[in-house]
Amino acid sequence: MWKKVSAVVIPTLAAVGIVAYMLYRVWDDLLLTLEHAVLPFLFAAVAVCVVAWILRGLRYRFILGGLGIPKSLTFSTACIFISQTANLIVPARLGDLVRMLILKRGDDATYSQGFSSIVVERIFDVMMVALLGVIALPFVLAVLAVPDWFTTLIIVPLAAGGAFFGVLLWSGRIRSENRIIIAIGRMLDEVKQASLNRRALVVLSGSSLLIWVVDILVCFAVVLMFREPVPFGIVVLGIVIGNLVKAVPVTPGGVGTYELALALTFGIAGVSAATATLIAVIDHLIKNMVTVVGGVGSIYYFGDWSRDLLKKVLREEIKEETSGG
Repeated sequence: MWKKVSAVVIPTLAAVGIVAYMLYRVWDDLLLTLEHAVLPFLFAAVAVCVVAWILRGLRYRFILGGLGIPKSLTFSTACIFISQTANLIVPARLGDLVRMLILKRGDDATYSQGFSSIVVERIFDVMMVALLGVIALPFVLAVLAVPDWFTTLIIVPLAAGGAFFGVLLWSGRIRSENRIIIAIGRMLDEVKQASLNRRALVVLSGSSLLIWVVDILVCFAVVLMFREPVPFGIVVLGIVIGNLVKAVPVTPGGVGTYELALALTFGIAGVSAATATLIAVIDHLIKNMVTVVGGVGSIYYFGDWSRDLLKKVLREEIKEETSGG
């Protein structure tokens, strides 16, 4: 019983604990900072965040089309919304299982295709946010000293992504009768089909960069809300570091680790601890609240069966955690 509970509760408590500690150590200053906030920028941040989700839906629709799965923008956006909402509840990004199950329903796609679509999305997300970090780093280094691990954190995903595309190019030569190797080969072929051609590389790279720029603008609007003179390059670097740290699924939705990384980056730029914490927490809160609202709307869009899928994924997640222990 303890293992079943701890599979979800421990990562969630870790996330809550990190955020609570960040808020506690600057609580008095937080209240003063909030009094001078310019609220119209908060509404602007929410509106920009919604735009980012529409762009994600468009990109995912393109990925599905590349796999031979024609879907509407509403379907593709709702599909991401509901899986990302699940990821805010369960650790290790196991909420992505929801997306695979939705695509499989009605035999529109295989589990392999569903998994491949997520791999393509994740690869371009991580590589393009890291690329933005490479672009921003020289401007930041010209005026600030940043930790060496920032550079490592940015370079490693780019190197790993390059290696992955190298594997894709080589994968067609694999010949085996082993079922596992055959399944992996099929998945690699699907990823290659959806991403490794000139049009797909241009569209997916361009759309992913645009998505991250819009995501950065959400945070920049929060920075303006607190009237902080933070250079745009620092905001870019903060979002890059926050999302690369968040990509390691330590807590559900990266809650806690994202805020800590973002606040640390702003702190290096001279932003007070209270304001840096507020910016980080509110930025992530806006993005998660839009995700949850979109996730709830997606449940109504798909119908009652989608609620059952969410329950099923939670149960399967717990089983996977306990079987591993």
